[in-house]
Amino acid sequence: MSKPSIAQVVNEFMAFEELLDDAYWEASCSEHKDFIYDIISMFSQEIAELNKLSIQDHHYPYEFITEGIRRIVPKVSELESRKPDIIQRTKTLTDMREVLSNVIAILEAQSEDLG
Repeated sequence: MSKPSIAQVVNEFMAFEELLDDAYWEASCSEHKDFIYDIISMFSQEIAELNKLSIQDHHYPYEFITEGIRRIVPKVSELESRKPDIIQRTKTLTDMREVLSNVIAILEAQSEDLG
């Protein structure tokens, strides 16, 4: 898989963040809300930093910017395995499947490049 561009990653991360926001408000217990909020906060920081880049730079390959995004990989993987328990609404769960797999691929590719 070729490295995604910054523009592609911004689109995937923003779609993921929107679905996480839906999942947060739909969550029925505080444990699930806390779990989702932690992921949201890390992605929000990364997106904010990516949005500071010049639009002319968005064709370059993506690399992690914030420390939080480097550390969130295990939690996003846990979300992958626990999503049917955490995400109750069918529409959100269905939409999350594709976006989450794309986000995990991006994060794992970056982690491999660093490791």
